[in-house]
Amino acid sequence: MDSKILRQNRWVALLVGVLFVSLSLISLLGMQTNAREGENLQPNPQKNGAVLISDENQHIAEKDSAEQSDRVLTDALTSKKFQEWKANDVVLSLSESGQKVNNFAIDTANRISENKSEAAVKSETASQTKTKKQEGTNAVKTQAKSQQPPAKLYFTRTETLTQDQKEKATWEYTLSAEELLLLHKIVMAEAEGEPYEGKVAVANVVLNRLRSANFPNTIRDVIYQKYQFSPVGNGRIDRVKPNEETIKAVTAALNGHKAVSDDTYFFLSLKLAEDLTVHHSRTFSKKIGNHSFYK
Repeated sequence: MDSKILRQNRWVALLVGVLFVSLSLISLLGMQTNAREGENLQPNPQKNGAVLISDENQHIAEKDSAEQSDRVLTDALTSKKFQEWKANDVVLSLSESGQKVNNFAIDTANRISENKSEAAVKSETASQTKTKKQEGTNAVKTQAKSQQPPAKLYFTRTETLTQDQKEKATWEYTLSAEELLLLHKIVMAEAEGEPYEGKVAVANVVLNRLRSANFPNTIRDVIYQKYQFSPVGNGRIDRVKPNEETIKAVTAALNGHKAVSDDTYFFLSLKLAEDLTVHHSRTFSKKIGNHSFYK
């Protein structure tokens, strides 16, 4: 009984021993693992010191480099060359600004001058246009006046004057409507087939006689003087009807247009005249159409 119990206990003790040894091995292995982990966790004075020294040196180097860069930049900014360059740059900038201002001023002055020139040209053009209009108006008025017979005639002792020369007149003659019609008829009767200047010349002869002291003092008396105008003697003066050209020619003569000189007092047609006394006794002046004019 006791031996049986002892055998059984021997195996239990052996099993307990194996178990104890296993636990011891496990414990030992765990301690070694912890020791290794602790070594990894503990700081390495030499390694960490080197890292800190390296970081500090790098920081110092970077700081020195920055300070050196600052010093270089400061030296560059305070250097004489930089100051001269900066001064030149400022002068150049001012010069460019001044040039721009000057150019602007010149451009502005040119624009003002151009505007003034344009205004002057426009003003001059307007003035010229106004002057031309006035001249045109005056010309139209003058032409209109010249197309109308004057109410008064102006003379000196030796010439018939225009309406613009009336200040020189030594005497004036008031023209009646009856005498104007009579003048139209004598010119039409004497020069119906003659050119325009020939009609003016006949009217000139009547007015020259009116002015001369050697002939009557009225247009009617000049025209109806005996043996002077053949249409009066044969009655043709009463039968004619003055045409437009005749009226125009008489109006021109009354306004001072002269186809013959002021000292021309006679005319005749050498082809039709029966009495050639004038031709032989007077000084020939001019021939217009079929009429010869004499002084």
